[in-house]
Amino acid sequence: MVMPYRYTGYQSALLALVGMLIFTISLVFLITLDLSRIPIWVIPIGTIWMTLMYTALFITVHDSMHGSILPKKMWLNDLIGAMSIFFYAMFSYKKLKKKHFEHHKTPGTLNDPDYHDGRHKNFFSWYFRFMKNYLSPLQLIGIVVVFNFLIFVMGIPLLNMILFWAVPSIGSTFQLFYFGTYLPHREPPGGYMNRHHARSNDFPYVISLLTCYHFGYHLEHHMYPYVQWWRLPSVRKRLQKRKISCITF
Repeated sequence: MVMPYRYTGYQSALLALVGMLIFTISLVFLITLDLSRIPIWVIPIGTIWMTLMYTALFITVHDSMHGSILPKKMWLNDLIGAMSIFFYAMFSYKKLKKKHFEHHKTPGTLNDPDYHDGRHKNFFSWYFRFMKNYLSPLQLIGIVVVFNFLIFVMGIPLLNMILFWAVPSIGSTFQLFYFGTYLPHREPPGGYMNRHHARSNDFPYVISLLTCYHFGYHLEHHMYPYVQWWRLPSVRKRLQKRKISCITF
């Protein structure tokens, strides 16, 4: 099969920078919003919107780790990734990238840092083990310091911080884990069917976009890890036309 071409244009960089700008504007607007002056139904919409924005921020990081944002300018590619993951939750880009490549090297095995321990396979046990691998005490301290700085120094209302920062950032980790790790990599009843130990969802384009920015087309991603998130649907269509199965769940 002819491999999908390596895209080296600037669309991914533009999408990443626009996404970071929208994220910043949305966050500043919502955490400074006077909740007493808006209809109550606007609040959950704002929370859901920021969850999607946090998830988008991480997808940018993910493409950056694979060198897909600016393949010909890797220093700038990595800078965009490092900035995005810092604003996401102060993760170490270097540590995240190292573990992510370990995941691609040994997916769905006990050597995979994103996989369960062989015993605790249910969603929550797996999720907490997953998060434990990436969180650090220094990172948590940094988040607490910034959180309290914004409340007690900048005067941001506590409720706004909870609704539009804390809840969306945590919610996005569940979203990313569920659609990007748990569903694609959990072992099917008959065992794994490919060397990537991965499957893909069978959602239509819009649902795939809203659930996790096409990250659920996960087998396609493992087959072609350099392909940007916005090109995964076209890769999927190409594979389907060639009657190459991307096993679905």
